[in-house]
Amino acid sequence: MNLSDSRTAGQPAFRPLARLSAAEAVFNAIRQDIESGAIAVGSKLSSEATLSQQYGVSRSVIREALRSCTALGLTVTRTGKGTFVIASKVANDLTLGQYSARDLTEARPHIEIPAAGLAAERRTEEELDTLRDIMDAMAAETDLESWVALDSSFHAAIARASGNKVFATVVADIRDALAHQSETLNMVADRQHASDIEHHQILAAIEAGSAEQARAAMAHHLEAVGVALDSILNS
Repeated sequence: MNLSDSRTAGQPAFRPLARLSAAEAVFNAIRQDIESGAIAVGSKLSSEATLSQQYGVSRSVIREALRSCTALGLTVTRTGKGTFVIASKVANDLTLGQYSARDLTEARPHIEIPAAGLAAERRTEEELDTLRDIMDAMAAETDLESWVALDSSFHAAIARASGNKVFATVVADIRDALAHQSETLNMVADRQHASDIEHHQILAAIEAGSAEQARAAMAHHLEAVGVALDSILNS
């Protein structure tokens, strides 16, 4: 990364970034500056293009980092005006597009646990192949944005495999929110590896045709996500 350049006027100087993914490193640096007061509440962050040049990363990496700052309630992006700091500490809930983390935490067990059970009973070989292909792609994926897209695809594919159109439609509707939540959890709570393991357990139960095990594996996964969310919001 290019850390030799200074930020725009009024922004603090750069510090060396830890050996994390580029998006995690940028996110952590911006978050630390906001929470320490180095970037004051009410300040406007530099543009994506400027931040991209200053950190020596792509604009897509900057967008990932800024989305997580917004999800934590630290910033808000106003179309045509830029991104502004609105708080110096994490909000009581995460903002994930039109839904909140609390919305998802409360709703997902009622949808995805029974959907996983039905998927174990009703999945076709083609649907199993789709789930396996998604898991293989996730295991090989090093780009966070691509991984979270696969993550939400995995959950949507299970809902479709349930054979219940209501479950499939609801999960499709919250898919973008699931991706934003996954992205933030991976940056802040390092959930990617644990999620891969939990997804394998869900898939193994669906492959085995065990509705009980599939429901239990999905319940375990959603509980772990909830614990990670609590750790962020209560830190």
